[in-house]
Amino acid sequence: MSEQRNHALAPSSKQQLVLTAERLYALHGLDGVPLRHISVAAGMANKSAVQYHFGTKENLIQAILINRIDGLTHRRELLEARLPDGDVRRILEAHQLPLIELAEDKECYYLPFLELLLRESHPMDDLTASHRESKHNYYDRLDRLLDHIPQPVRDMRIHQASAVCVSISADRHRMRMQGIAVAPYALHVSQLLDLLVSILTTPPSEETLAALESSPQGAPVFRKLP
Repeated sequence: MSEQRNHALAPSSKQQLVLTAERLYALHGLDGVPLRHISVAAGMANKSAVQYHFGTKENLIQAILINRIDGLTHRRELLEARLPDGDVRRILEAHQLPLIELAEDKECYYLPFLELLLRESHPMDDLTASHRESKHNYYDRLDRLLDHIPQPVRDMRIHQASAVCVSISADRHRMRMQGIAVAPYALHVSQLLDLLVSILTTPPSEETLAALESSPQGAPVFRKLP
């Protein structure tokens, strides 16, 4: 019975390829892992299994993103369902905590993989509709509470807070994988949220306001973030 249950929970060939690619790309970079190597590392008898299931490297990268995005979005929706009005920290926590939590899973390499995609400005325009709606709601909630921060600085800060969260969380994952001591989880999360709140809510300096005044008008263009 135990063997049958374990067999039922075993990942499919496509899922195994996705998880293996996530790990290998995170460790060796997007250009450091041939597709055939991923197939072999995933235990596939067919060395062309990646091409068979996904066709191209770009499709495989998209599958890695979508594999995590659905779970992240669902978790965010559950946390957001109980959000009070007017609490920047709680809004940040509901959106960022599902991502922060992944650093505690040594079998999950999504954070360093995602950090790599962001660093290389990889396009993320074709994610799920539920994710796009969740992201829009997150930006909209924060935007309403940050009206003391002028545009486009407000948009820049919301985007930068997410990028900082990914970078710090990915670094924590790397440290844990290397056996380096890290802060206790509760302290890590609380301090990270403090930092993100500060990024969002600190009044802009006179220097920033002057730079904004002299900048060309128009909304800045940001890389997509999960």
